[in-house]
Amino acid sequence: MTPSVVLTIAGSDSGGGAGIQADLKTFAALGAYGTSVITAITAQNTLGVTAIHPVPAEVVAAQLDAVLADLPVAAVKVGMVSDPEVAKVIAERAADLPNLVVDPVLVATAGSRLGEVAVVGVLCAYPSVLTPNRHEAGALLGRPVQTAEEMISAAAELAALGPRAVVVTGSELAIDVLHFDGETSLLRGEPVPTVNNHGSGCTFSSAIAVRLAAGDAVPDAVAAAKEYVRRGLRGGSSWQLGAGPGPLDHFGWSA
Repeated sequence: MTPSVVLTIAGSDSGGGAGIQADLKTFAALGAYGTSVITAITAQNTLGVTAIHPVPAEVVAAQLDAVLADLPVAAVKVGMVSDPEVAKVIAERAADLPNLVVDPVLVATAGSRLGEVAVVGVLCAYPSVLTPNRHEAGALLGRPVQTAEEMISAAAELAALGPRAVVVTGSELAIDVLHFDGETSLLRGEPVPTVNNHGSGCTFSSAIAVRLAAGDAVPDAVAAAKEYVRRGLRGGSSWQLGAGPGPLDHFGWSA
């Protein structure tokens, strides 16, 4: 059986825990064929980001055109975008990007700033599933988003900008908020005690893209992605890879 093709447009993480690397692992673990368009090369590990080299917009466009011209892409996940010209490249092709999921990567887990609000904000106007964490939602709206009530209002306000759906994640609160089809739902989960959460946001958005490619409705795709991330966090909770927050167990190695 030919697998679904899913595309990630994101930055490369040399430590392998987030970005393109986490996306491709997620695609493979969930049975999809992963393709990629790299927007930036980062030098990073579990301790943080030490350098970022943006890929020129024309090279991003060439990568994207090459994939779309030949492969039957069924879903697209967008991650790190820090260049306005790269955001423009993606926006100009938005109509050709099915089941678009936008993860507005603004700050890395270790605290390094990766994207600019104005750049990422351009992509919020397209009919995607937007998946900010509560800090990114606050950055996009220009105010703190800390409580469940603030997450609910943020999801509705972000949805008014144009996304098909908005999921504001709050792993520290064990609550995510989904705004879809005019309704808001609180998605409660079981908190996983672990410091190894590097790439959890990338993994979540990528898992949503895979399930949308498989034909899931948005609420079902979000629920499946949430469970996949929970398993990954639990599986990698005792890993000791590096001196900082480590990655998830994408393949169930520790199950």
